[in-house]
Amino acid sequence: MALTPQYAAVPRLETAQVSVSNANRDGTGTIVTVLTAGANGTRVRSIRVNALVTTTLGMVRIFLHDGANARLLFEFPVSVVVAGGSSPAFSASLLEGLNPELPLTLEAGQSLRASTHNSEAFNVTIEGADL
Repeated sequence: MALTPQYAAVPRLETAQVSVSNANRDGTGTIVTVLTAGANGTRVRSIRVNALVTTTLGMVRIFLHDGANARLLFEFPVSVVVAGGSSPAFSASLLEGLNPELPLTLEAGQSLRASTHNSEAFNVTIEGADL
């Protein structure tokens, strides 16, 4: 445990696009790296998922990768949304609900990765800060 408080030093805003169908919940198959922790770790503030297309029932999954294994961390249920000029595409977010008293903090070498259940394009954006 640190003797002095660890404050966020370098803001991070990382986005990756996922679109390859992967129904696996065990971290196998195609998963895309969205954010890799900094040298002293990274504190995560929010995770946002935005569809780029019309969506069908499915999931977008977020995995914690420790350098060797990926473990399921969060699932975003995707609903049917017909995206168009007058209707927004599907979006969901996990904001400060990450528990402000004990936020999600990645250690050096860990990363957050994402997959989509159906072959539909999503942007996954993670906001945080390196320690």
